[in-house]
Amino acid sequence: MFSYDIVAQDSETHARAGVLHTPHGDVPTPIFMPVGTKATVKGLLPSSLEEIGTKILLANTYHLSMRPGAELVAQMGGLHDFMRWDGPILTDSGGFQVFSLSEHFKLSDDGVEFHAVDYGGEKVMWTPEENMRIAQLLGADIVMQLDQCPGYPSPRPFVERAVELSSKWAERCWKAHTREDQALFGIVQGGMDLDLRLRSLRHLEECGNFPGYGIGGYSVGEDHATMFESLAPLVSEHMPKGKPRYLMGVGNPTTLVRGVACGIDMFDCVLPTRTARMGTAFSNEGRLNLKNTRFRQDQRTLDEGCTCPACSAGFTRAYIHHLVRQREMSGSILLSLHNIHYLLDLMRRAREAIVAGTYGSFVRDWESSPAVNDY
Repeated sequence: MFSYDIVAQDSETHARAGVLHTPHGDVPTPIFMPVGTKATVKGLLPSSLEEIGTKILLANTYHLSMRPGAELVAQMGGLHDFMRWDGPILTDSGGFQVFSLSEHFKLSDDGVEFHAVDYGGEKVMWTPEENMRIAQLLGADIVMQLDQCPGYPSPRPFVERAVELSSKWAERCWKAHTREDQALFGIVQGGMDLDLRLRSLRHLEECGNFPGYGIGGYSVGEDHATMFESLAPLVSEHMPKGKPRYLMGVGNPTTLVRGVACGIDMFDCVLPTRTARMGTAFSNEGRLNLKNTRFRQDQRTLDEGCTCPACSAGFTRAYIHHLVRQREMSGSILLSLHNIHYLLDLMRRAREAIVAGTYGSFVRDWESSPAVNDY
């Protein structure tokens, strides 16, 4: 029910174009996945997401397990029926959210015990087996192993321990996961240390035949130059060639362009919708802060040539500036549609360049354009 075909590889870079086959449809790669944390992309209906070209969505295991609960989602027919989305869905492990609770969790070989402080302080114990039980009840097409995500900077012994735990948990997740219509991805950890990343990858390859790999523990406080020092060789030289590679939690346009050049296939991030709610937009001029007074009388659309619902309908920067300044929800909705569309279209154009064998030129053109100033 799940496979990955590579259809083209760029000769100058490590970029590749592929097709991810899932029970709910095929996904062309490289691809960006909008984040619907609580079974909804904030402010957007499934029909709107489909209209702008969304091929696959992400939802969050931690939040859905707390409210409304995995059992209720299963009773409602699983995530696809519950949120009325017919396309593929990926659910993360929820590990990042657990470890962002700071002092409110306790680690052991068995799993992680935590206080869900954002849900009344409820005490919860997650073992890899429990995590897989929740994932299978939710019913996404792709699920992720339970892992520990160390922040940056972290002492090397702490990162080593995260690799050790994540590796042990990966093996237990592999054994506990039995749902045949789901693909379980392993997650490579190791901080900014390439040797630890390779240790993590070796453990994953030894403990199970994972059909794909997430790359976690990046974009957790480090600058992007530091990230690519280990990420680029990890992906381009060491990760399995015939399986999808998913860089977790990264979503600014320039990092997507550079990530694709390394050989990454899948991305997700809350950035396009979170920044939209803050009044900012991606554009070929660079990132725009629509709160700024300079847009008060600007009659242009957000981005020339953009075919998103906001731009194609002719909504001006002046109007969206007004909505943002007045805190009208329609401003956030229009900007969310635009930002997600922008990343989806960027990945579409990247794929076309890979197929044409011109992705090296695509990257150089991007790097020399104003669009590179996106964060």
